[in-house]
Amino acid sequence: MNTPQNSSASVPACDRCPRRKRRRSRYIIALSCALALSSAFAQTDAEFAKANQEYARGHFKEAISAYEALIRDGQWSANVFYDLGNAYFRVGDFGRAILNYERALSLEQRHPETTANLQIARDEAHALELQPSWPERHLQFASVDQYSIAAAVAFWVAAFCLAALIFTRRRSAAMKSLLVVMLLVFAGAMFATWQLERGSKGGALAIVTGKDVQARLATADTANAVLALPPGSEIKVLSTRGDWIYAALPNNLRGWISAKNAERVRL
Repeated sequence: MNTPQNSSASVPACDRCPRRKRRRSRYIIALSCALALSSAFAQTDAEFAKANQEYARGHFKEAISAYEALIRDGQWSANVFYDLGNAYFRVGDFGRAILNYERALSLEQRHPETTANLQIARDEAHALELQPSWPERHLQFASVDQYSIAAAVAFWVAAFCLAALIFTRRRSAAMKSLLVVMLLVFAGAMFATWQLERGSKGGALAIVTGKDVQARLATADTANAVLALPPGSEIKVLSTRGDWIYAALPNNLRGWISAKNAERVRL
């Protein structure tokens, strides 16, 4: 009696061909994607090198255009913003130099060259800085991203501990202690994230890029001035009304400035 066989050898060749074709198609697609990515990275590196060459030759305006083209294409990195800041510094545009140094530091908090050049630019421009609150001063040893990662890790470890305590018969003191510690870490990391996000270096931070900028009491160029803001000064955007920004200013003041005279650090 003939019995059916389940081995792969019994599958007709014509049935195996589509499988081979599908595998081959997957390999071709994966290889094409890899080649496309490598080509894109190579093109980006070439454009960055070209921008650096323009800077080295003293063609600072051309370098600025090249760096900004990279940024418009989504090529954000601390080095690109740092070099763009240097190029703006060379042409005497201290406001945009400081803006791009700040953007570099928002991506890479510990970037010594950027920190040093930022201070030089501030001194040259006599730029005003926002004063951080006392919780913010004590929380600045880590970034918002690092606190967010710590909160996520603590949350999942706490969830694992809670599940272990619920579904196992033996509820050890060590597991309970770990749960309490992780909940405290989660709460502390979330508090730190909230404080830094609403603080002087948070998402509302903007840099004055215009010249002879006056913060005013109302949304009119004829309104009384509150504070003169040199290029590169920090402000915290509180709200907007048409072409005007209502902002927290250095020296614990508040006022309105024209939106064209300031740019947010975070893109």
